[in-house]
Amino acid sequence: MVGNLGKGGEALKFQVVDQLRHRHSVKDLCEYLGVSRSGYYRYLSRKNKPDQDEELAEKIRYIYQLRNKIYGYRRIQAELLRLYGLRVNHKKVLRIMQKLGIQAVIRRKRLCQNQSRTPMGVRIAENLLNRHFRADAPNQKWVTDVTWIRAGNQTLYLSVIMDLFNNEIVAYNMSTRNDNQLVLDTVRKAVEKRMDVTGTILHSDRGFQYTSYEYHHLLNQFGIRPSMSRKGNCLDNAAMESFFSHLKTEALYPYDIQHCNQAQNLIHNYIFFYNEERIQLKLNRLTPVEYRRQKTA
Repeated sequence: MVGNLGKGGEALKFQVVDQLRHRHSVKDLCEYLGVSRSGYYRYLSRKNKPDQDEELAEKIRYIYQLRNKIYGYRRIQAELLRLYGLRVNHKKVLRIMQKLGIQAVIRRKRLCQNQSRTPMGVRIAENLLNRHFRADAPNQKWVTDVTWIRAGNQTLYLSVIMDLFNNEIVAYNMSTRNDNQLVLDTVRKAVEKRMDVTGTILHSDRGFQYTSYEYHHLLNQFGIRPSMSRKGNCLDNAAMESFFSHLKTEALYPYDIQHCNQAQNLIHNYIFFYNEERIQLKLNRLTPVEYRRQKTA
């Protein structure tokens, strides 16, 4: 019966050879079963060789879980090099991830709203940034915005300032009130942290906080140059929109947030992770803080 298995049953025939090799010669067994000795020895080699991908798959699974399932194959490829010194082709990482049935959390795209929150008689600044989202050094170009997070029956507001040199979050502030103080305190925190901000461009949308007299007066005190998006055009502040998208998808949406304290803890932890641990492909696969330290050393 075994001798009539055909080509598709070669693996089974090799198993028979392996089982009977101690009672009969390999040559006779292979001739009887109609398989080559070279094929049998290749079978032995594969059988005794551990799965080369098994250890790599474990490392990939570990990184995926370590980063809360938010890393795709290219970031996992970079982490394999950072953590283990392994240079692995990105296609191989993708293949193993597909085999494991894992993939990065997909961010939701946010559509621009063609609305303006700008009332009459407010202070509007020129669009100095003009979608040039690259900077050659720290403190050249900052972007800022406010977003909201639902926490049970409450709403938490988050104000953030990002440095476009390395996409690092320079300062952030949270409150249950969406008012001028939320934004003003964020600016003060950023100045206290970076100190030398004379001439820094700070770009925002035309939200009521950013068009207020208090905001422009504070920026003038510190020598910061205000810049604003065009009316109803969220793409003019795309870098900030992108960060909020990452934050909500990677740190907030996976949880059923019921209290503001819970949301605050998640945001604190994520911003630390984002600055200190989350690699960015555009930053030569470094974290924002690593990139800044390397470039300013």
